[in-house]
Amino acid sequence: MTEPVRGRWGRFGGQYVPETLMAVLRELEEAYERYKADPDFLAEFEYYLRQYVGRPSPLYRADRLSERVGCTVYLKREDLNHTGAHKINNCIGQALLAKRMGKTRLIAETGAGQHGVATATVAALFGLTGVVYMGEEDIRRQELNCYRMQLLGTQVIPVTSGSRTLKDAINEAIRDWMTNVENTFYLFGTVCGPYPYPLIVRDFQAVIGRESRAQCLEQEGRLPTHLFACVGGGSNAMGLFYPFLEDEGVELHGVEAGGLGLATGKHAAPLHAGTFGILHGAAQYMMQDGDGQVLETHSVSAGLDYPGVGPEHCFLRDTGRAHYHVATDQEALEAFQVLSRLEGIVPALESAHAVAVVLRMAGEFPPDAIVIINLSGRGDKDVMEVRRLLEAQSQPLEVAP
Repeated sequence: MTEPVRGRWGRFGGQYVPETLMAVLRELEEAYERYKADPDFLAEFEYYLRQYVGRPSPLYRADRLSERVGCTVYLKREDLNHTGAHKINNCIGQALLAKRMGKTRLIAETGAGQHGVATATVAALFGLTGVVYMGEEDIRRQELNCYRMQLLGTQVIPVTSGSRTLKDAINEAIRDWMTNVENTFYLFGTVCGPYPYPLIVRDFQAVIGRESRAQCLEQEGRLPTHLFACVGGGSNAMGLFYPFLEDEGVELHGVEAGGLGLATGKHAAPLHAGTFGILHGAAQYMMQDGDGQVLETHSVSAGLDYPGVGPEHCFLRDTGRAHYHVATDQEALEAFQVLSRLEGIVPALESAHAVAVVLRMAGEFPPDAIVIINLSGRGDKDVMEVRRLLEAQSQPLEVAP
């Protein structure tokens, strides 16, 4: 297993934060070490995953997609979780941790809005104050999720600085955290940020991979041969990959947002086009210019529109344990439609990037391959944006006779 050593995966990770936050991170690390093996904590976590989130999520054999790809393809149906994505797994775990630490206020950042909705959900569930920072551009793209958060009683604070997307929302959330450390718990949404957040989020999301492993063994009598998941910060991918890291026969494939193409510079693919640097408290590959200034990114999917990536993903890339691809906006839009029509399942635009690469590789897999795609979220939130984009391209949806 790729366990961190002193908060790092190789040269990646660490704690690059103002002195104000060092004591808070130590408090968080000590609390997590204490509770992650506590039977009462684990029992409560598992209770809410089962009775509230609706786990285990199905591992669905997608027969028509399998026929198209040329091998057996399964979808891990995280889109069927309460709130519509994998984000709720981590939010339940961190909210339970916050309660035990005596925190009364949750803050979070969100891009696609699914982490914000999940944070607002657990704030309501456990009677905590919720505040979510969201870039103004993402609010436009994800108006429905923004209203859902407000409906759940959480304050949504628009971020108007920078590119007005996820990076800027994280910046504002960190500023809030530094000001309100006594009563506030920062519910970080992905496997980025200063240690121990990449570890905590990975561990809470690893339920995805544990279930997938057991379900594939039950349904196929053997392990899968290939795993695919989209990668922004990378929590859904690490959640799927982690329980399979020691299984050398299982290939791990992450898919970054290729945007308008790597050559254009308008993308969000730091594992392909980034350089080593420090972002939001951790060492990682990131999009930056020659002076170390963070570059603006672009993706059709708000949840992948981020200039960095989790330190464990960086380590897996450098060691060769995982393979990383890019899918462009156009490929994601096409995969969004293909999966909808082949399987009657509308995927999140983020997840559609992973579907796109599997479709691109159709015919390349051995016929006896077993592919699992982590369908990290459902596409209800993206339908109006997809409609707008297709109409702008003069490509209205065709209705079969």
